Amino acid sequence: MQDRRSFLVASGLGCAGLAFGAPQETACAAPQERLGGTAKSTILFFLSGGASHVDLWDLKPQAPLEYRGPFLPIATSAPGVTLCEHLPLLAKQAHRIALINSVRASVSTNDHHAGYYYNQTGHVPDPTFLSLGNNRTPYPDDWPSMGAVVGAKRPRNPNLPNFITLPQKEGAPAYTRPGQFAARLGLEHEPLYLDGDFKNPLKFQAPALLLEGETTPARLNSRHALLTELDQTRRDFDLYAASRNWSGQQSRAFSMLLSLKTTEAFDVTRESPELRHRYGETVNGMSLLLARRLVEAEVPFVTVFWRGDPDRLNKKCASGGGWDTHGNNFNCLKEDLLPQFDQAFSALIEDLADRGLLESTLLLVTSEMGRKPKIGDPRSGGVSGAGRDHWTHCLTDVLVGGGVSGGQVYGSSDKFGEYPANKPVTPADVAKTVYHAMGIDDLEAFDNQNRPYNLLAEGSALAELF
Repeated sequence: MQDRRSFLVASGLGCAGLAFGAPQETACAAPQERLGGTAKSTILFFLSGGASHVDLWDLKPQAPLEYRGPFLPIATSAPGVTLCEHLPLLAKQAHRIALINSVRASVSTNDHHAGYYYNQTGHVPDPTFLSLGNNRTPYPDDWPSMGAVVGAKRPRNPNLPNFITLPQKEGAPAYTRPGQFAARLGLEHEPLYLDGDFKNPLKFQAPALLLEGETTPARLNSRHALLTELDQTRRDFDLYAASRNWSGQQSRAFSMLLSLKTTEAFDVTRESPELRHRYGETVNGMSLLLARRLVEAEVPFVTVFWRGDPDRLNKKCASGGGWDTHGNNFNCLKEDLLPQFDQAFSALIEDLADRGLLESTLLLVTSEMGRKPKIGDPRSGGVSGAGRDHWTHCLTDVLVGGGVSGGQVYGSSDKFGEYPANKPVTPADVAKTVYHAMGIDDLEAFDNQNRPYNLLAEGSALAELF
């Protein structure tokens, strides 16, 4: 029930006001002249668990054996850009890809929660992340995710929320990860969550849009008519701007609940069997295909969290089923994670390019951390367990489209891949780069006392990537 109540507020995405006192005109103003890149939408593909930067993007073939692992770099469609040998399909798209090999954390807790927060908000995790670890729940005054900021700053989509997340709410319910929410920006900027299903990867549901029990569209329309009549009576006595804003959000919520365009946008079965096969009919492949459909529907920000498979990979990889490969790192990557990722992400790039959407869509691949370059994790038997531990000191981010020039590598790590060596950047710089690509240079917001504040004062956009 709480999800539905939240949705009734969040369905007003794109208009500030409810949480900030009087509405701020800037959030719903007509679009101004674009600055920065060419992106109208961003897809954030988050490799949940901590993907190994030194095994995917930034291989160190000259490092000692205890660091480099068995994978070899291969040439790609971009001169001077190499990728892991187990990413052959993505290697063909490298001329469209920019690698940032020098992302660093200024505060290292070596913890998932902190990594999610830092890499989605651009803000350094506060001390509670260090003291509480995985018990650090999302706080209402946390900094908002990039998706919430973009959703608030871009013009409102006429049919769908400005910020959609799939195929899960990351870490819920036991370890709900901070950083994926609107937090202090206000409930009306929360993402709409879509659930994906391992057993039926073609099926996506928005729990907040499901009509429960005996509620039918006809009954919902009847209730809407009654609420409209009551609201009109209330407005005769109530002239506050917040009340008017709430009425608009309420109407938008009912429209979405009854909209055919809403359900059509979530229906990947409308795509051809050949295209679904190209992405791979897994929950992650279909999530990226659905993200492309949402881009076509002009949703400004879509987050896709990699959904791990704990039933198959928990024991094999000493992980939660995703990229947290504490044990058997190389076999888990080679046999399970990399083939699925290579197929799905290369398909997304190719599909967007074929449809003429790549220049207007920014793709960002990141994770909460990299993996420790020195092989061996005590949790899986040390060196014999062939795992890689957490490593927040260095990470590779991947950018594609949205005005970013492909076929380039920005920055570098040291000879072991442990720390940035050249052109170090922070998650704040990456977040500012996303905003730059989306033409967002105004990061002012207002608190519940109508006082202005900056949503991200730190960091600078990596303008030379464009």
